[in-house]
Amino acid sequence: MPHALLVSGSLGQGHDVMAQACADTLRELGWTTSTVDAMALLGERSGPAGEAVFRRLLDLPGVYDAFHFSALRPGARIALLADAAARARLVPALRRLVEAQRPQLVVSVFATATSAVNHVQEWGQGREFRHFVFCTDVTPHRLWVQEGTDLFLVTSEVAACAVRRYRPDADIAVVPAPLRRPFYRPPGRAVARDELAVPPDAPCVLLMSGSWGLGPLARTAASLAAAGPHVLAVAGRNRELERRLRAAAIRRPRLHPFGYTDRIPTLMAAADLVVTSSGDTCSEARALGRRLLLLDVVQGHGRDNLQHELELGHADVSTARPAEVVRNALAALKRPSPAPSPGATPEGWRTGFGAALRRVGLS
Repeated sequence: MPHALLVSGSLGQGHDVMAQACADTLRELGWTTSTVDAMALLGERSGPAGEAVFRRLLDLPGVYDAFHFSALRPGARIALLADAAARARLVPALRRLVEAQRPQLVVSVFATATSAVNHVQEWGQGREFRHFVFCTDVTPHRLWVQEGTDLFLVTSEVAACAVRRYRPDADIAVVPAPLRRPFYRPPGRAVARDELAVPPDAPCVLLMSGSWGLGPLARTAASLAAAGPHVLAVAGRNRELERRLRAAAIRRPRLHPFGYTDRIPTLMAAADLVVTSSGDTCSEARALGRRLLLLDVVQGHGRDNLQHELELGHADVSTARPAEVVRNALAALKRPSPAPSPGATPEGWRTGFGAALRRVGLS
């Protein structure tokens, strides 16, 4: 059987979701797969330190915006130096994995892995494997686009243009955004509401902001529940946020708190509106035909992704201030919901990914 190595990254959950989608499809096509976390490969100290720095940048208003738009996007010296430092740690670990597993394909779904994988390829004798880079951002920055990558997988023509900014001759495949498997067959609205104890005719909002729970979600959830709708509030892996949501729910019976959960397809099926940060959750909401209210809380690439979601339609935007979120959510609940995305089918993703494999002679 052919084998694929997928290189993800533990900064948020989106990278892991894309890696899992690739792995699932490859296994359906007869491949074996393994997935590694690039942040873990950096080492016991460097990996957690890198994540801490990234989260600190996001916590400081405007700092990550400045780094993204003035350093990562143009490929400024500071960004290239940071990439080189990470690559120096990743290449030896990736070499060992490639030597042990002998993959025919390596898929990078994390920018930090891109140049490291290409350096492993240069170290080997000849073309030992094909290298895909898969990025769902609407504007991939410079570190995503490196010489030596065989094929870039993106989910929009805008993203393809962004790749060609750095490599005009790049081979690019535009594919549908893959979804986690349960989103292809979600429960019906009535079934989901019955499971969650939400009245059939009550307005209902799903509130979430990535696995880190960015923004003042606890105050927003309480304020929104006080305004009338049932609120399904998800804290993700943010334990402190989960504690605050559960405390607020004692006083707000229409507030339904959740920590990290695999029930997002059910929560989304029950909701009339999805309030979230820009990211892969937007594709999931569109697949189910749910209107979006986007929280402007993710700096850098999040700004670009937000603008693209607004252009796609059936979406509004708000700051993260609770009063403004409530006002925008109540207005959005009165607007019509879209039909489910016509391209959000497992066949669409499998067809696109299978065609990508054929383009590099792997199928």
